[in-house]
Amino acid sequence: MRTLEQQRLGRDVPAAVQYIGPAALQRFGPASVVSAVNTTPGVRMEERSPGSYRINIRGSALRSPFGVRNVKVYFNDLPITDPGGHTHLNALGYYNIHHLEVLRGPGSSLYGAGTGGALLIESLGAGERPGLMTEYTAGSYGGHNAYGRVLTGNDDGRSKVGFQHQESAGYRTHSALRRNVLSWSGQFGSAPGRVLKTTFLFSDLHYQTPGALTEAEFRQDPRGARPGGGAFPGAVAAGAAVRQQGLLAGLSYEVPLLPRLRQKIAAYGAFTELRNPNIRAYDRSLEPHGGLRSTLQYEVPVGSATLRLDGGTEWQQGQTSVSIYKNSGGHADSLRTSDEIRNQATIVFLQAVVDAGPWTMTAGGSFNNGRVRFQRFGPGTPGPQARSFRQWAPRVALLRKLGPVNVYTAWSKGFSPPTTAELLPTGGAINPDLQPEQGNNFEAGVKGALGHRLSFDVTAFTFALRQSIVQRRTAGGGDYFVNAGRTRQQGLETSLRWALPRGFFSPSSVLWASHTWHRFRYADFKQVNNDYSGNALPGVAPHTVAAGADLWWQERLFLSATYFYSARLPLNDANSAWAPAYHLVGARVGWQGAVGARVGIKVSAGADNLLNERYSLGNDVNGFGGRYYNAAPGRNYFVSVQVERWFRKRE
Repeated sequence: MRTLEQQRLGRDVPAAVQYIGPAALQRFGPASVVSAVNTTPGVRMEERSPGSYRINIRGSALRSPFGVRNVKVYFNDLPITDPGGHTHLNALGYYNIHHLEVLRGPGSSLYGAGTGGALLIESLGAGERPGLMTEYTAGSYGGHNAYGRVLTGNDDGRSKVGFQHQESAGYRTHSALRRNVLSWSGQFGSAPGRVLKTTFLFSDLHYQTPGALTEAEFRQDPRGARPGGGAFPGAVAAGAAVRQQGLLAGLSYEVPLLPRLRQKIAAYGAFTELRNPNIRAYDRSLEPHGGLRSTLQYEVPVGSATLRLDGGTEWQQGQTSVSIYKNSGGHADSLRTSDEIRNQATIVFLQAVVDAGPWTMTAGGSFNNGRVRFQRFGPGTPGPQARSFRQWAPRVALLRKLGPVNVYTAWSKGFSPPTTAELLPTGGAINPDLQPEQGNNFEAGVKGALGHRLSFDVTAFTFALRQSIVQRRTAGGGDYFVNAGRTRQQGLETSLRWALPRGFFSPSSVLWASHTWHRFRYADFKQVNNDYSGNALPGVAPHTVAAGADLWWQERLFLSATYFYSARLPLNDANSAWAPAYHLVGARVGWQGAVGARVGIKVSAGADNLLNERYSLGNDVNGFGGRYYNAAPGRNYFVSVQVERWFRKRE
């Protein structure tokens, strides 16, 4: 596996990088990629309600009541994380992701500010054959998922047009989902060394939000929606939901300028309209943004060594309008506030890599410049306000090759400014005094293979973070944010993969496992009369384990068996409430074959949560009144049928 940005073997990159490909995605049903991502050590993807995603990379979800924050996301080379720091990852359907890479920890030398990490997503894969394909999946709780696509072209140029329709009644009351995604991805080589990628995506998403439950409500009826109480209606009465429509269009072009110099330029434009009736109000936002990313790669021999330079810049501009109305049963009533937010983010980065025999030395960094201007127009206005964030973020690493095993150590400085959703939260007034979080990350790792069957990747890290941004919840379920002094985050992340010997099983059969140990503590956090110093950070399990088997017989019959364990985790800063530990067991079995030379058929059936565990897949940390729990589905099943007609015979 070669990393998308550096085009180096993953084991030769001195960083914690994990590849999630088609084999991992297809262990589970096509409803979402949540379970597949959770096989990655150090990463936790959550779904508070169907369609509401949150990603936790080494504790980054502390800042994310919903959506994806503090994690930079690239889709087909396009930096789709907006200049305000938020990513609408739920705009992508399952079929828009062919493979992805997860970079854990600060990636400042190539991806700029961010203490969480980065996701690099690609929608086209080299192994996809030109032809027509359709797939239909039916599952528990009224689940229906239909997809069709047309893939044309050859190795010199390919084009894929697809449409997905997904709907579900949901496990909980008031948790229905409907998603439609129309997409086009192209990759064309007009001449040797020249690659043009095109991306177009339109997403129409609507899902209901049942709200968080107290422990008593969670134990009594985990399928229920949040009831009304006091001055606030329940989720059903409020018509609590998210309606999101998004458009993304962009392209990237890679071209050789000189024999040793290459350039890649990416440009995109995006627009999102978000409507969110909730128990507090009715929120409506319009979020247009766009940007450019340009990189230069230069490689030259220096004596017996090789020097590679990667440098470039990334620029983004956005303008968001946020209107808050009184909510009348899920409909907008009288206007309460109207805000306008303008964001600009600029990154300049440079990285040098020297390969000298068994040694690889990396040094680089980025200069990050962000500016936020906002103004409230009603009722009344305090006038325009602005915040600027500037920071140099360096990174150095050293890797040593020891035969088939590589060891490395790295240091990087993480820097993450508050997002616009944190400066203007839903649960409080404008918070212009919120400070960026920053810290130093040290890690060491060993990765490689023993023999032809066993491969491994082990990373240990310690991250000292200052001014950590953490979430709070109001009585009405709104969110606001505070700086939490200092935290110390330590961890050990391990992944193993063993290819079964040839014989009874086909060559692609493997056993795999991963383990995460995280010890995250507040080093110094005092708020009013409360001293949380020494407490565990909420929302982070100290141990998680994922394991499974992918078994094939004659490349026709297949069985994927999976297991996931999460230790109990704290739900608030005081560590007075905890989510219990749980075990998840799943399986998928199926058959694939061909009818003639041009038609392929794949039939499968699967089950998730076979032990029927009661657990919360997305906890509301520091929830007001003990409202922490968003119950995940119990035991559930699905069946899937895929038919593909290829345009030409396999060569």
